[in-house]
Amino acid sequence: MKEVLLVLVLFVGINSFAQQKSKVQKVNGIEVYLLAEPVRKYETLKSGGKGIQWGSAITGGLINESIATKVSKYIKKLAEEYKEQNIEFDAIIYTNGKQMTAIKFTDEKTDENNRIATVQKIEGIPFFVMSEPITEYEFVKTIRGGIKWKSALTGGLINNSIEQDLMKFAKKMRKKFRKKQISAIIYERGKKANAIKFTE
Repeated sequence: MKEVLLVLVLFVGINSFAQQKSKVQKVNGIEVYLLAEPVRKYETLKSGGKGIQWGSAITGGLINESIATKVSKYIKKLAEEYKEQNIEFDAIIYTNGKQMTAIKFTDEKTDENNRIATVQKIEGIPFFVMSEPITEYEFVKTIRGGIKWKSALTGGLINNSIEQDLMKFAKKMRKKFRKKQISAIIYERGKKANAIKFTE
């Protein structure tokens, strides 16, 4: 029993040590935490969806919005809804599915916590989505996304979630990650991502 507990403690310790921190971007003045958890304390306000992507529907699903465009639409929709209700929010968090959650920070902003987040992993790979790693790194390879068959088969009316889009990048890099040829993936904008290797 003691051995099991020791292994569990070591596992938790290793996972905590392996957590990567990032500095997130702002979209329309709003901080965006995509597959990332803010280090600041916050309260949840409301979730919001984006609706049908008409640009994709018109093109039969062969031309889809980039992740950055999806995020911008989410934020615009939430901002419009909240303005009518006189509600202010500081940031949005996306974890999975097709919804984002608006949040308001409850602690004081400092140089140490401003826009800082702990990133999540996809396929075991740390993923920096519209955020910059705190750790020094070097560029390894550009990864391209490809056609989203779910959207093409439904004429563009059903599109991938952000997480599903990112998973396409991750699956292409699984072998390189296991061989320690890369350390993480960064997505900034457009329909491509960058594989990176930490230098520290």
